[in-house]
This record gives sequence, C-alpha cells and structure tokens, in this order.
Amino acid sequence: MKFLDEAKVYIRSGDGGNGCVAFRREKFIEFGGPSGGNGGRGGNVVIEVADGLNTLIDYRYQQHFKAQKGENGMGSDRHGANGKAIVLKVPVGTQIFDEDRETLIHDFTNVGEEFVLAEGGNGGFGNAHFKSSTNRAPRNANPGQPGEERWIWLRLKLIADAGLVGLPNAGKSTFLSKVSAAKPKIADYPFTTLHPQLGVVNADGREFVLADIPGLIEGAHEGAGLGDRFLGHVERCRVLLHLVDATSEHAGKAYKTVRKELDAYGGLLTDKIEIVALNKIDAVEPDELKKQKDRLKRAAKKAPLLLSGVTGQGVKEALRALADVIGESPVSSKAKSAAEAEPWSA
Repeated sequence: MKFLDEAKVYIRSGDGGNGCVAFRREKFIEFGGPSGGNGGRGGNVVIEVADGLNTLIDYRYQQHFKAQKGENGMGSDRHGANGKAIVLKVPVGTQIFDEDRETLIHDFTNVGEEFVLAEGGNGGFGNAHFKSSTNRAPRNANPGQPGEERWIWLRLKLIADAGLVGLPNAGKSTFLSKVSAAKPKIADYPFTTLHPQLGVVNADGREFVLADIPGLIEGAHEGAGLGDRFLGHVERCRVLLHLVDATSEHAGKAYKTVRKELDAYGGLLTDKIEIVALNKIDAVEPDELKKQKDRLKRAAKKAPLLLSGVTGQGVKEALRALADVIGESPVSSKAKSAAEAEPWSA
C-alpha cells in the first residue's frame, strides 16, 4: 500500500427536496383540501475515523463526494424521504483544512470520532403546511434548500509517542528495525526512507509507538532534499530521539543542521523534549569517538547517549529514556494497529 498523507477533496451535501402542491380529489369527498407533502432533507457529508487505516490513499483515486438529494414531496400528504449521508473514512490523526490550507476545521485524534462537515439542505414545505382557517386552499409550496459544497484538504499527521530525527544515513531506519518488527528499507545511500514508518516498541514492559521520518538536510525548509513536509508526523510526539552519525565529518555541525531545520519549521518541535544520541559508535576508533562525543556535547549542551543500532549497544538505555518521558499512558494507544507490528522486548 502506498503512503499518502495529503489529499484535496471536493464535497457536496445533498439538496433538500421540493414541497408539493396537491389537492385531495376523491369521490364523495366534497372538500378535499390541500395534500401536498414536504420535501425530504438532503444527506450530510460526514467524516469518520476508522480503525485500521494509516494512509489517505483512498482519496488519490476519487476526489469528488456528493451526498444524496432529498426526495420531493408528493400528493396525499406524502413527505419525501431524506437523502442518505455520505461517510468519508479517514485514519486517526487526520486534520481537515479549508481550501486555503491554513484554516483548521477539525482535528481527529480518536478512533470512531465523527464530524459533520457539510449539512444537507432542508426540504421545502408542501402546500398542506400552509393551510389555515383563513387560507383554506393554499397554492404555494417551498423549494428545497441547496446543500453546501466546498473543497477541503485532508492532512494526515501520524500519532506516535516518540519520533526519530536526524540527517540522512544517521541510522534511523536501522534503529527502528532493531527495536520493533517494522521493516523499513535500509541501504548505504541517502534518502532510503521516502515516507514515515511506524513501529511498536516494548521497553521494560512499557509499550509505545516510534515514528521514523525521512532525513533532513540543510535547506529542507526551502524544499531541499525531500523537504520538511514529513515533520508534521512528529508534531504530536512527546519526545524526539535525535540520532547523529558518529562517522560524519563533524557531529556538532550535523546536530546543528537538523536543529536549524526544526527551528525553521516551527510547529512547537523545538519545544519538545529531545534525547540526543551518537549512533554507529561501532564504526569509529575510540579516539575519534571521544572527539565526536565532545563536539556533540558542546553543540547540544548536554551529554549524548552512545549507541549502535547494528550491535545493539546502548539501545536499551535509549529506549528506557524515551519510555521515561512518555510515561505510563502513551498518546497513541490506538496507533498500534497502524504500526502493524509485534512489539520488540528490550
């Protein structure tokens, strides 16, 4: 299944049915009177969060959704049937934006949550509605009201407890594959991760969801590399694990490059708790490792964790540090099904 986290959709609720002008005409009934029924109400457009979905791929192939119109009223005091609502199913974590892509209409964070995005038009009154003691034979009826129509943007922000950030080839995918049953693509060239990956992690009996997003490079906020659009998937995380490659030219500069892109993106990412770790320590000599650790410590203004995703050294300590921040009640208890993985025990 392809990963799609943004889609533009046209929606329209149903028009209301027209009221009917009719009079009762039956043998032996001298004064039948008005008998036009009311029109039915148009169907609503409803957005519903469905369990088991983790992408907006359904809206790549169909972008127009229209609810059913209300039936017109008929004679013999028969009212028109209401139009059926149309339900758009989205994964948990989806946000609805107006066509300007800035006005937030609704944010879905719970499975089963529903939101009426467009209400159907009211049905018109038939002439039987207007009869009175002074107007015994009304010959007027109301037309149905039109439904609402608009273009909207659906934007998915995955719900995860912790997020992995870093430069390309910092070892994020390897780390995720070692601590969970997720199977991200791993290779020795940049940008092997092209879309976010989720994995369920178990650290000392505490489960949480870990998200791996594509790597950032200098100028990502201006569109360099894959850009920074995937950073939205870690906006909901409680804590970020910043992995820095120990084999890079300068660990401190690598750290500052990513932090600069987080600052440029905004979204309160710079305010989140950050755990800094120096990865791939098995691939450098002890003297070089000490230099890189000191450089990273000066840049991050905190002592980094030392770990190796390949050998597993220091991985348990990193997971425990993440679990301590997340606590006993992870925000993404419903996101575990989206991760499609069995937890890995530390």
